[in-house]
Amino acid sequence: MPSLANKKIVLGISGGIAAYKSAELVRALVQEGAHVQVVMTNAAQQFITPVTMQALSGNPVFTNQWDQRIANNMAHIELSRAADAILIAPASADLMAKLSLGLADDLLSTLCLARDCPLLIAPAMNLQMWSHAATQRSLKRLQSDGVAVLGPASGDQACGEVGMGRMLEPEEICEQLIAFFQPQVLRNKRVLITAGPTFEAIDPVRGITNLSSGKMGFALAKAALEAGAYVHLIAGPCNLPTPLLSTGRITRTNVTSGAEMHRATLASANCDVFFAVAAVADWTIANRAKQKIKRQEKTGLDLEFRSNPDILLDMAKLAKRKSKPYCVGFAAETDRLGKHAKEKRIKKGIPMIVGNIGPATFGLDTNEIIVADEKGIKNLGKGNKLELARKLIAQVAARLP
Repeated sequence: MPSLANKKIVLGISGGIAAYKSAELVRALVQEGAHVQVVMTNAAQQFITPVTMQALSGNPVFTNQWDQRIANNMAHIELSRAADAILIAPASADLMAKLSLGLADDLLSTLCLARDCPLLIAPAMNLQMWSHAATQRSLKRLQSDGVAVLGPASGDQACGEVGMGRMLEPEEICEQLIAFFQPQVLRNKRVLITAGPTFEAIDPVRGITNLSSGKMGFALAKAALEAGAYVHLIAGPCNLPTPLLSTGRITRTNVTSGAEMHRATLASANCDVFFAVAAVADWTIANRAKQKIKRQEKTGLDLEFRSNPDILLDMAKLAKRKSKPYCVGFAAETDRLGKHAKEKRIKKGIPMIVGNIGPATFGLDTNEIIVADEKGIKNLGKGNKLELARKLIAQVAARLP
């Protein structure tokens, strides 16, 4: 199911060159299942037309507080009452100032004042305008009034200058809006996640790895961020972007081998929850060659293996001594999933194991998982990995002290 299914969003657009991004934002919101009603200021129409917004949203655009399409001529009431949230992107310095003072002289500012739903704004302006004392006063007043402020970012600006004030990209705004609607069940908790495969070198150019894509671990990182957590993501070799909700609450550490992942994990063990999602190699190469091994036609390749450190077991031992973190292991099995998951949970001495059948789901965006704890096995079903990650976050949050 799309993340914004059945959500009714009023998208306000104020004057600024970043209004061109609003077209892509509408597309992103609609693709996530939202019903989008666009409201534009007069200044916004100097940058992008209502016709464009109507075509993309599939709904008539409102620009006038006296719009007679509303039977009682109270568009500011009717539009705000029907909304699950009002999102203004871009939010200009002028609009921020008006909203912070409770001024209402057009449809967009009036419906914000009349609303009984959350208000989110994505500021966009020149860096000098953003840093001006008046804008910063407006920002503080809006935040103290409970308005959620998304961004801005630093980067190239239309005026040719570079600095803070650039509106977040549409995909980032959409992701943050989705997160806004998620239950904050891990607010301010510290979550450590390992994800992806490891690579054990045979020589400088060859190695042994596995089919893990890292997608489930990255989905969990995103779901944890949505739930309000601070996340440290330790990733093996995988080509996945860090979740977009990177507003100072996510740290990513890239590693290659199982030993490197072990060191990075233990160094960050002071956390509240640990998800051992990575498919860590059980063995590493003891007789690793310093130079490339040349092919020998008549002889084989003799490799000596030694065990890699057991990350989950070591974290479980630490948890028993310090009463945290709450450790969640993962078990990818090819058969008898429930039996193997229960056995692994007991062997590792942890409160929860998440099991899935592999390698069938490796690399896919979908998965099917079970949760095994001291009470037995619960099937979380089959679905998109992010949806399952959200379900898993809820399961873990309910078990935390």
